[in-house]
Amino acid sequence: MAKPFYERLTAMDTSFLILEKPWSPLHVSATLIYEAGPLRSEGRGIDIDAYKEATRSVLHEIPRYRQKLDWIPVAGHPVWVDDAEFNLDYHIRHTSLPHPGTDEQLKQMSARIMAQPLDMSKPLWEAWVVEGLEGDRFAVISKIHHCMVDGMAGQDLAQILHSTDPEDRRRDAAPEWRPRLAPTPAQLLKDEALRYAGLPKKATEGARALTRELIEMRDEFSTRVQSIRDMMSSMRDEPSKTALNEPIGPHRRFDWRDMPLERVKTVRRALGCTINDLVLATVTGAVRDFLTQRGEKLDGLDFRIAAPVSIRSDDDAAMGNRVSQWFVKSPVDEPDVMKRVEKIRAATEELKASNQAMDADLIMNIAEWTPTSLLSLASRSASGSAPYNMMVTNVPGPQEPLYLLGARLESLYSQVPIADSTALGVALVSYAGKLCWGFNADLERVPDLDLFADAIEAAFNEIATAAGVEFEDQGEL
Repeated sequence: MAKPFYERLTAMDTSFLILEKPWSPLHVSATLIYEAGPLRSEGRGIDIDAYKEATRSVLHEIPRYRQKLDWIPVAGHPVWVDDAEFNLDYHIRHTSLPHPGTDEQLKQMSARIMAQPLDMSKPLWEAWVVEGLEGDRFAVISKIHHCMVDGMAGQDLAQILHSTDPEDRRRDAAPEWRPRLAPTPAQLLKDEALRYAGLPKKATEGARALTRELIEMRDEFSTRVQSIRDMMSSMRDEPSKTALNEPIGPHRRFDWRDMPLERVKTVRRALGCTINDLVLATVTGAVRDFLTQRGEKLDGLDFRIAAPVSIRSDDDAAMGNRVSQWFVKSPVDEPDVMKRVEKIRAATEELKASNQAMDADLIMNIAEWTPTSLLSLASRSASGSAPYNMMVTNVPGPQEPLYLLGARLESLYSQVPIADSTALGVALVSYAGKLCWGFNADLERVPDLDLFADAIEAAFNEIATAAGVEFEDQGEL
């Protein structure tokens, strides 16, 4: 008889399920725009069957895409089990804009699709193939729950389907898939009881390992303790409230902008900082302008940006989350643009030196042995107000053009989920010589999202000018 199969979610992955609310779904999304190329069908549409078959042929490489959630009785902890009723047609959706569809219409469709929560009774992903886009293009709007992947690394469907070879038309036969036997509730409960019965032994082993680690890092011990203390303090103390930090609703706006990556690198070199520092300084300038236009007072404003940091090793391609977080104080009250850049750089250098990202990971490892009911209670009690004002993610992407069954990927715009009382989030991906900015916002709280996107471009130009860098078309990024 086959042995039942399941995989337990980590504490971090579980937290994304606990913190999700009906008006704040926690899935990672992206809008990818392609030239139609060889995927154009005879009726001038998109060959959806070819896309489905290519997807079917690689699903064995990412088993999580055919798994759904189950729950351990009493403990209430989630596990992954194979979905015996998996149906690819449910997950790949085919839709169209009224031809010729504009980028603005695609943004509106992306916002509506991104706002819809995923069905928790099925594998937690969707891919919407959108045809009818002007310029002989089409789009794929992808959604994958944050509990499956961190959005900064690891394998997902898009990574596997893309190729750097424009002639790659692979249509390998899909290997036979048989769902593994799912455990019964009694089996899950028994395994969980045995797991906690082994806690004293693991605690002893952990104490020994901790002692060895403390001996090895005794010279930096006080720094690490202070780092954890500062991090917990920053999460406990609420930042200042702004117009971007009101309760949000279930509807979204989505916008995007592009920047030539070489320009960004030129300004970075002139400033002697990292690209991430430049990104944070640009966002700070845009927030300053945006809040000023709304009549907000900036003096003494404690505005914090949450910046996810990957702690995944180079050889770790497993799904799930291997990401920590920095909380960067954004000097939106500083009128001098160069001083803003210097303050951002000093803040990120201090965070690097403090190992705050690794300390956050240590806390989550401790949470692995926290009962799910207590983890849920702690998460929900802390979720009334986020310890930051805005999330900004920056993911380096491939610089070679990518192709989907021969169709060239033109641009990709990520959508970072927004938490309650954080009405605007920013996600960046560098790809094929440009920096793609994606802006996700609450529909009601940020009706002028396009103005914020414009403010990003203006803030970047302001920094470039202050750094002594001039471009011929400075105002047309």
